[in-house]
Amino acid sequence: MSPARQLAFAILTVVDRGGYASDLLAAGAAPLDSRDAGLASEIVFGVLRYQAQLDYLIELYSGKPAARLDGPVRQALRMGIYQLRYLERIPAHAAVSESVDLIKRARKRSAAGFANAILRKVNRDPVPWPDSAVELSHPAWLLERWQRQYGDEVAEAIARANLRVPETYVNPETSRIQDIGSQAVVPLLRVEPGQAFLDLCAAPGNKTAQALAAGARAIACDFHLHRLAPLKALGIDLVVLDGTQPLPFRRPFDRILIDAPCSGTGTLAHNPEIKWRLQPNHLADLRARQMALLEQGRRALAPGGLLVYSTCSLESEENEDVVAGVPRELVVETMQRIPGRDAGDGFYAAVIKSGH
Repeated sequence: MSPARQLAFAILTVVDRGGYASDLLAAGAAPLDSRDAGLASEIVFGVLRYQAQLDYLIELYSGKPAARLDGPVRQALRMGIYQLRYLERIPAHAAVSESVDLIKRARKRSAAGFANAILRKVNRDPVPWPDSAVELSHPAWLLERWQRQYGDEVAEAIARANLRVPETYVNPETSRIQDIGSQAVVPLLRVEPGQAFLDLCAAPGNKTAQALAAGARAIACDFHLHRLAPLKALGIDLVVLDGTQPLPFRRPFDRILIDAPCSGTGTLAHNPEIKWRLQPNHLADLRARQMALLEQGRRALAPGGLLVYSTCSLESEENEDVVAGVPRELVVETMQRIPGRDAGDGFYAAVIKSGH
């Protein structure tokens, strides 16, 4: 059994229970050589990006809806079909036999013959997909939202961009791997050397590092202590707090960044599991927290200061609707990056000036 397939299967199982693929791969792939680590990553992200297509193919080849299969059987079939149909240079016998072995190891030996028969039917012939949700491998409700908000053409471009392997970018100012969309947020603050800078939702620290590179005196905050661990190397004050509650700082800040927790729908190329987890009712809960963060952040802004509210969401509830609570004359500018139209992940940002 190849270590790449073993790891991919284990990670996809944990993702099904709420884990995040990127974090799990970073930890699990460390002992593997680069070839096995690369294959594990390719299988994990490919299965998650194309999950709706793969589940349709399971039903097409087996006559049974994927949802009715045992979890380990469904996961192994997704992996096998993905390798057989979507990847080059994978020997068919390896994809079939190791997928069947995964099922046996998961103590579902009775399904091994069933899985073997399905995988031997898989080919690369074109398949007429039943609808756009399957073809674009996104939940129908999410596609419909984007169609209403951005129009059919842009909505399809977003979905197709989410199916592609994202490019890797390095920020030349900080030498950190940071998406090009994410890099565009901090420059909106026009940070000057010596300014007091507050990053209210700082983890993992890429944007804090940008502010430091511009000469700011920074304080970085987050809700969870463990999320601040990657920022220790920056050598700045780190504060664990709930930014929706009154902030503990005596002095105001010249520049404040609120990179708010959000649905993450702008990052589905990097985090494809989000699209299968997110539900429409989650947006209202997120918006309430985002509005509270913005209110507390504005109270900590010095006269003449600037605050940026940003998300990696494409949803208006988390973006324009949150900023609508700020007097219009205080909103200096807004920026939006959309996958498929702009390079990198999707982002929204609003630059807000002090009301005093």
